[in-house]
Amino acid sequence: MTRALVCGLVLCIAFTWLAGAVMAQPALQGTSAGISSPGDNAVVRDVVPIVGTAADPNFWKYEVYYAPEGTEQWVVIGSVHENQVAEGLLETWATTSVPDGTYVLRLRVVNRTGNYQEVFSRGILVANAAPTETPEPSLTPTPTPTGTPAPTPTFIIPTSPLAQPTATPTLARPTRSTLPETLNINAWRQSFCLGAQLMAILLVTIAVIFVLRRLM
Repeated sequence: MTRALVCGLVLCIAFTWLAGAVMAQPALQGTSAGISSPGDNAVVRDVVPIVGTAADPNFWKYEVYYAPEGTEQWVVIGSVHENQVAEGLLETWATTSVPDGTYVLRLRVVNRTGNYQEVFSRGILVANAAPTETPEPSLTPTPTPTGTPAPTPTFIIPTSPLAQPTATPTLARPTRSTLPETLNINAWRQSFCLGAQLMAILLVTIAVIFVLRRLM
């Protein structure tokens, strides 16, 4: 009785695990491969995320390639991936490592039997060197200048003969009479006294300096 109960419990646990595994992968009924971005004829630059689906009930791996349009020179992007992806990030493509031009992306999903499925995204234009488009500035109409009549020149005719230029006066040499006849004695006396005071101050200063230097 106990042995039958244990066997039934084991079978119940195994059935529950198997049912959970099947329900966890409802979309893996067959091989599913697709690139949703970038699509055909897309314009890309810099680092481009490649989004899509890579799934299979007997999944092994998937790989993403690029090649110049019209050639078979396939180059793998990134590395080999061994995890399934359902509408998520498949790979990132650094387009700055390739020359500008038109390319094709290829997604290959491989199962453990060696069979694979491939999907493509064609006409992808890599334009890293192309300048970013800027909106054109709106044109402001230029106001039309309003014309003004030119002034009419007025001519004045002299009625009297032109005045003759006057002769330039020449400077005369000063005579003795312009010099002061008497000297200002008081001014001379004040100047002499001021000079004597300044000389005395200078001598006293020199004497003080001399005494201080002898004392030091």
